[in-house]
Amino acid sequence: MRLGIFGGTFNPPHMGHIRLVTAIADKLQLDRVLIIPASVPPHKHVLNLARSRDRFEMCRLSFEGDRRFSVSDTELRRVGKSYTYDTLCEIKREYPDAELFLIVGSDMLATFDEWYRYHDILMMCTLCAASRKHGFVPELEGKFTPEETEKIKFIEIPVFEVSSTIIRRRISEKESTQGLLADGVRDYIEKKGLYT
Repeated sequence: MRLGIFGGTFNPPHMGHIRLVTAIADKLQLDRVLIIPASVPPHKHVLNLARSRDRFEMCRLSFEGDRRFSVSDTELRRVGKSYTYDTLCEIKREYPDAELFLIVGSDMLATFDEWYRYHDILMMCTLCAASRKHGFVPELEGKFTPEETEKIKFIEIPVFEVSSTIIRRRISEKESTQGLLADGVRDYIEKKGLYT
């Protein structure tokens, strides 16, 4: 089985997330993709972080139309920071025969060499980075061995310019988020009064 892993804070999940992971799943012909909301993101401090169960539910609503995608609470169940290495170890135990593909946006790739046990991550999976142009990110030059470099795939996809930060600001300022969120997510945020 070709298993994709797409983690993030998802505060909230938006159309950029949906389009990115769907395009990569299509291009790589992934059988299944686990969407994994982080409990405590190790790489960034997030203001106005919605509760774990709300972010889990918004992810479920975002991806409910495609049977390839399922939302995992792997990191939400864990105490402490959500390290990708620990998550991959857990997934490897659960799916020992799966070929793993870790999906990241180009923004994450630029700091990948700062991730906890990033060398080990590259030995466990193929790192699939969304890219506007096919090719290596200059900031990463010389940071990986030739074997590790072979485990990094750049997937050229159309970029949807949006961020969770912008969406939270728009919600707090009572501006439209039409087209930026899945309808179910927009309704959920409104019903729960999130980010106001």
